[in-house]
Amino acid sequence: MKRIFEFATSNPKTVIAAFFLAAFAGYKALQKLPVDIFPDISVPRVTIQTEAGGLSADEVEQLVTIPIESAVNGVPGVSNIRASSSGGLSFVWVDFDWDADLSRARFDVFERLSRVKETLPDEAHAEITPLVSVTGEIMLIALTTNDESVSPLEMRELAEYDLRTRLLGIPGIGEVAVIGARLPEFRIAVDPEKAAQRGLSLPEIIDAARSTQTYLSAGYIQNIASREVPVNQIARAETLESLRKSPVPLASGGSLRLGEIADVDVKGVPRRGSASFNGKEAVVLSVQKAPGGNTPELTKKIEKVLADFSCSPDAKGITVHTDAYRQADFIAKSISGGSEVVRDAAIIVIVVLLITLLELRTIFIVLCTMPLSILAGMALFPSLGLGVNVMTIGGLAVVVGDIVDAAIIFTEVIRRKISENAALPAEERLSISKVIISAANSVAPSVIFSTVTVILVFTPLLTLSGLEGRFFRPLALSYICVFTASLLCAITIVPSLARLLFARIRTRKTNSSENNVHTPIGVRIMKGIYRPLLSITLRFPKTIILLAFAATAGSIYIASSFGSNFLPPFREDSYNVILSMPPGTSLQETERISEAAVPALQAIDGVLSVTR
Repeated sequence: MKRIFEFATSNPKTVIAAFFLAAFAGYKALQKLPVDIFPDISVPRVTIQTEAGGLSADEVEQLVTIPIESAVNGVPGVSNIRASSSGGLSFVWVDFDWDADLSRARFDVFERLSRVKETLPDEAHAEITPLVSVTGEIMLIALTTNDESVSPLEMRELAEYDLRTRLLGIPGIGEVAVIGARLPEFRIAVDPEKAAQRGLSLPEIIDAARSTQTYLSAGYIQNIASREVPVNQIARAETLESLRKSPVPLASGGSLRLGEIADVDVKGVPRRGSASFNGKEAVVLSVQKAPGGNTPELTKKIEKVLADFSCSPDAKGITVHTDAYRQADFIAKSISGGSEVVRDAAIIVIVVLLITLLELRTIFIVLCTMPLSILAGMALFPSLGLGVNVMTIGGLAVVVGDIVDAAIIFTEVIRRKISENAALPAEERLSISKVIISAANSVAPSVIFSTVTVILVFTPLLTLSGLEGRFFRPLALSYICVFTASLLCAITIVPSLARLLFARIRTRKTNSSENNVHTPIGVRIMKGIYRPLLSITLRFPKTIILLAFAATAGSIYIASSFGSNFLPPFREDSYNVILSMPPGTSLQETERISEAAVPALQAIDGVLSVTR
């Protein structure tokens, strides 16, 4: 340690510049850290979604869900498998151990899924859903229209194939789900009598219609004017009129038009859900982020994409509502609240320093260590996988009151020793550097020991596993990083600043005792208040000890009556209202009941919007 103090006092400007560079690195790292409400507490999970149109819930369970469950049950590291089956849809959630590599887990599940796909019904289309964060839904976007020329079909088509594609192009977006209205499709309604008169069966008509939607390789023509000319197929029916004119081969020879035996039109696919915004039919897009995404930054990019979309000619007559749900608003309030706590804690520390130290140079040195320690500690956040959330800010709020302890001890001892040295005769005085080195070296072992002891108190949080570990480890890491940086700051920055600021300190002659010469007036006042209390304590030690034990027992009894929750209640600005109905309730009835609840919710004072 002595060599460190010698270097700090010999090269004060170099040491200060180096620490400022570390603090600047922390500032730059802070700007790039992911911002979220909580740390990433998502269990390593792979979700398999299977669409099986036309199958009932029982058929989906027997033919789709159970075979997939059996196939993935033997994947290494699987801790739990859950499944849900409904009409035409199956979900299988495969949970892995907390220390599992999610990329490897997804590959293992994909490999097992590829084997079982051959045994599934032809109607079943199984796929692994995109990887999203546990707090993934960062925004709900509602599209409505007052223009009668814009149909719900057109609005859904625009949302599905235009806006969704734009949003998925933003780095950090994991998935965009589109809900509401009907997706347009070509609807061919065959007239049985006309088909029978022409000797056509329904499978023959289906094959003819399917052939209009295929791409076939037509090859190329060699050496035409020294060039190869590709041959493209132009028989694909891409418009309603071209589909009506598509040929249907007859068994007797020749063909007829598809429109001669069927009504061909554009209709919506059968509905499996609906959406509304403030009681009006809408198309809602649920935007989910990938793990590690910065929600506020992603929200800004989403809003830019929405602004460009709103100005496009295709979106004419469509209103884009971005206030249906915005997770960034809640994050901003949470971070702001946490930042205010850190600010208030810093102000309290400054006030205490002003009262106790009451010497500008000493206060300046101690206050310099606060921001430098915090920023230097945050420079380690990216390498430890930490972000800005309520837990890391909580760690900073706790550490703000502790990071000045070491700096206060070093600064006060150095200032006192320099004052004592200045009071000596000129021939007995030591150089300022030797005094600083001696003073710092005298308290360094005890300060380092106390700092290590405090850090060890937080280390058990690093050993937590599962959900608790994911949640509380960021708090412990943020505290340890900043607290360790404060120790480094105390043993380097404090001697360096003391070398520059205390070089010309002088001691006035006074009749007061030596202790009063070097004791700030605030400390003297507190000592005056404390002496009578200390006198009472020494006169009645047994009584004081009994009162302390009684207060401790009372506190334990009162604490035992408290309730327990994993998380405290949050003042969120959005609520999820779930309406439960009997199994088998039709979509129309579900829509009727849920729409009836919308006006009741809108009538509540303070409600800005209701998205269903």
